[in-house]
Amino acid sequence: MILRRWLIFLGAAFLVAVFSLSWAWDDYFASLHPLDLALAERASPVVLDRYGQLLRAFTMSDGRWRLPVTAQDVDPRFIAMLLAYEDHRFYTHRGVDPEALGRAALQFATRGRIVSGGSTLTMQVARLLEPRKEKSVASKVRQMARALQLESQYAKSIILDLYLGLAPYGGNIEGVRAASLAYFGKEPKRLSVAEAALLVALPQSPEARRPDRFPVRARAARDRVLARAYRRGVINLAERDEAMQQDVPHARLAFPHLAPHAAEAALRADKEHGVHHLTLSAAWQAPLEQLARESAQRLGPKISVAILVVDNATGEVRAHVGGADYFSAPRKGAIDMTKAFRSPGSALKPFIYALAFESGIAHPETVLDDRPVHFGQYAPDDFDLGFEGTVTARHALQMSLNLPAVELLNAVGPERFLARLRSAGAEVKLQDDQPPGLAIGLGGVGIRLVDLVKLYAGLARGGSVPVLHERAMGALTSHARICEPVSAWYVADILRGAPPPDNAPYNRLAFKTGTSYGYRDAWAAGFDRRNTIAVWVGRPDNEPVPGLIGRVAAAPILFDAFARIGSDYEIIPKPADALVARTLDLPPPLRQLRDDHVADAGNGDTQALKIIYPPNGARVDLGLAAPDASDLALKAAGGVPPFRWMVNGTPVGAPDPRRESEWTPDGAGFARISVMDAKGQSDSVRIRLQ
Repeated sequence: MILRRWLIFLGAAFLVAVFSLSWAWDDYFASLHPLDLALAERASPVVLDRYGQLLRAFTMSDGRWRLPVTAQDVDPRFIAMLLAYEDHRFYTHRGVDPEALGRAALQFATRGRIVSGGSTLTMQVARLLEPRKEKSVASKVRQMARALQLESQYAKSIILDLYLGLAPYGGNIEGVRAASLAYFGKEPKRLSVAEAALLVALPQSPEARRPDRFPVRARAARDRVLARAYRRGVINLAERDEAMQQDVPHARLAFPHLAPHAAEAALRADKEHGVHHLTLSAAWQAPLEQLARESAQRLGPKISVAILVVDNATGEVRAHVGGADYFSAPRKGAIDMTKAFRSPGSALKPFIYALAFESGIAHPETVLDDRPVHFGQYAPDDFDLGFEGTVTARHALQMSLNLPAVELLNAVGPERFLARLRSAGAEVKLQDDQPPGLAIGLGGVGIRLVDLVKLYAGLARGGSVPVLHERAMGALTSHARICEPVSAWYVADILRGAPPPDNAPYNRLAFKTGTSYGYRDAWAAGFDRRNTIAVWVGRPDNEPVPGLIGRVAAAPILFDAFARIGSDYEIIPKPADALVARTLDLPPPLRQLRDDHVADAGNGDTQALKIIYPPNGARVDLGLAAPDASDLALKAAGGVPPFRWMVNGTPVGAPDPRRESEWTPDGAGFARISVMDAKGQSDSVRIRLQ
């Protein structure tokens, strides 16, 4: 009877204790404030290329490396080994594994030391989210409570992602992605069995097992992971043995550091977001950075090289090399030379010719004079100090002759040429804000590589200048033009025939070089149908480099750059209305550039030639949307007959003694109307048809 009463008493006491503990636990659990995941959301800012590949990562404000990562970014073998080694009942328990805790307690009681831990991955995440220095029963109980709280609020996949991002790997490395890059120089998606096993082992004792400091300990820990992974069937015997034969890394590697100038610009432009997507391609950026380093070393000390690659269709910058070596103090590699204003030398000549072609002043086969001439006090020379005499515009541009270019610039007007460059979106600077003179055609201005590549891309696009952008935002609409489509094709066709540098393919790439006064800058810009590349070579401190010539220093880099990105050199198609003819088959006013070609030229009482209809800038409604649209009437005054009318550089009919003509438009849009008389006088207007 007494025994029965004692049993009843003990049972009642046990129930009271259980209910009391349960009540206390519920009360304790309810008192826990929600876990703040802001710590887990903090990560190193990263800059990614167009395909999501890491270009550059930056440390967090406290100096730690922690890169964004999810289970989808990690090799499945790593996940399998992690769960097999750390928490093989991860997907069945609710945050705490009683069996694992009981096993750990029994091992500690019988052996007097910790043989295996009882913490689940969820408990480890709780500890990482709420770090505490003390190790006590109370802190372990709190981890268990936090683990249960996590499991009640978040899916297993989120908890696993939290562990992958927060797990410590020694020093200032946190998360499996940062560790994979630091120790193996690769993304965790590409880990080998041995590499994955090491990254599973390190978080258990991150400082004591750091392979760069304690490689023996690290290897032993890795092998224990491999052994357990084999016992649990994650890997086979051959994989285990092969992995155990491999050494562990003995040093940390540098994080990816591609496109440093573009990456830093992205961070400056947007400090609120941690992930920055650029239009660059890492597969192009890496070999072009290597090309810049190799070329600078070959060309001499303190020389830097800048390269830009642009997608013609979208205006996306596909590669941005701001300098030859970002960390080189002698080469001042931290300066982004794609944004520096430098003298372009002859690199702007193609746009003088394009404007002359568009204005009806010249044609690729127009005969020009390459002989000494004075334009007031300005007397330019050719680069080689020689003169070739009578040449075509095609030959003059291909050989970069100075006198014909200045003669054409004098015809179109330096003010008009400068205005056209600026209206096309190029930022051009004159020395001391002086009024533009003829010297601007030979490098007497300052321009940036980013503007030059944009102008050359405009030639590849039929005169439409793209809006360049490096942030992934899709193609941007551009309304800027450097010239009309026919003129752009004329220039592209000419430049494709320019003599290439030694050992480069001929007649494949439309390109032009430039050399600034005093051998301070060497330029090369070229394009095919898909891409435009521009190259600058020189010293960032603007000191001269004897013998630094665009054709010798920059052109080989340009052709090498096209080869490294795998260009197919697709030719730009000819517009239907382009005039392809020999010099003698051209209309008489286009056969030779005359001295009296400017609009105010005249002789005696002859009035200057002027278009009186349509007026410049007019919007003319011809009902082009209807099937019976009207023709456009053309009228001029002054000049000497016969008259040659041209629209967008293409002749309209035969020379006519009358000052009136008609033209049938092929659609709505902008059109350049030009007229020339027998003396070579010309006038031009730009209108919009609808």
